[in-house]
Amino acid sequence: MHNVLLAIDGSTPSIEAAKLLAHLPHPDSLDLTVLSVVQRPFIHSSYATGELLEKAFERDKAFANESFRQVAEMFDGANVKIKHVMREGPIGESIVELAGSLKRDLVVVGAKGHSQITRLLLGSVSDHVATHSPCSTLVVRPTGLHDTARPIRVCLAYESSESAVSALEEIAEVPWKTGTDFHLLTVETYLSDFIGQRIADEGIEISSHYLEGLADAKARLADVAPHAKTHLVQGDHVGESIVTFAEDNAIDLLIVGETPRSAVNRFLLGSTSRYVLRHAPCSVWVTRNRAVQTSGS
Repeated sequence: MHNVLLAIDGSTPSIEAAKLLAHLPHPDSLDLTVLSVVQRPFIHSSYATGELLEKAFERDKAFANESFRQVAEMFDGANVKIKHVMREGPIGESIVELAGSLKRDLVVVGAKGHSQITRLLLGSVSDHVATHSPCSTLVVRPTGLHDTARPIRVCLAYESSESAVSALEEIAEVPWKTGTDFHLLTVETYLSDFIGQRIADEGIEISSHYLEGLADAKARLADVAPHAKTHLVQGDHVGESIVTFAEDNAIDLLIVGETPRSAVNRFLLGSTSRYVLRHAPCSVWVTRNRAVQTSGS
C-alpha cells in the first residue's frame, strides 16, 4: 500500500472512505492521488439554458476542490504525498482507468446503500470498481470506528489457496501492530467439498489441516501483527460464515483474496468475494496485486 487512489465525490460515504484510509497504518511514505469525477451535463438546449448548465458544472468543480481540501486535512502531518486529479466522464470507468494508468496498488471507494432487510448492498460505482479494478480495492462502510478510541478490528479470511496466500503476502506489508485488533479466520466447510474429501482420503484430520494453515499464517504475520488471533469456524457457506463472524465480532475491515480470471487481468469476482462485498456490515479489502504479479510472471 504505497500508491493509493482515493475516489471522492463529497458524499458521506466518500468522506468515510477517506477517514478509514487516514486511520490505516501505512509503510514508509504514501503516494496518494485523490480523484474527483465531475460529469458535465449535456442536453440540447437554448444558449441561456446552456449557460446555466455550465455554471452548475463550475459549481460542481468548486465543490470537488473543497472536498479535496477537507480530505487533505485528514492527512496533515503524515508522511503522505497527496495530489488532486479531476476527470470528466463515467465515474466507475474513470476510476478504473486512472488506477491502471497510474499503476496504483490500492483503490479506495465508499459504498452506498443500507437496508435492514436487504443488508448492505454495493452501489453501481463501487460494484464496477470492485469488479474491474486492475489492483486491490477497498470498499468502505462506516462501523463507528471514528467515534470511539478503540483499536481498529481487522479480519483476514484465510485458506490454503493461491488467492489467500497472495492476500497474506500483501497484507503483511502493512504495519498493523500499532493499535490493531487482528484476526485470522478460516471456514471449515463440511466434508462434501472435493478438497476436504481428498484430504480425508489421505488420512489427514480436516480440522488439524486447517489449524496448521492458521498457525502458519499467524507465523508469517508475526512481524506486523504479533498478537493476531486465529479462529476456525464450521459452516456450509464460506461467504456467509465470514459475514457472520464479522457481525459477531464487530469487525471494521474484512480482507479477502481474489485471483485474476482472464489473460488481460480483468476481474469477475468469485462467489465468496462477491457475497462478502454485498453482505458484510463493514469495509472490505479485496487483494489482487500479488495474484496479478504471479499470473503475469
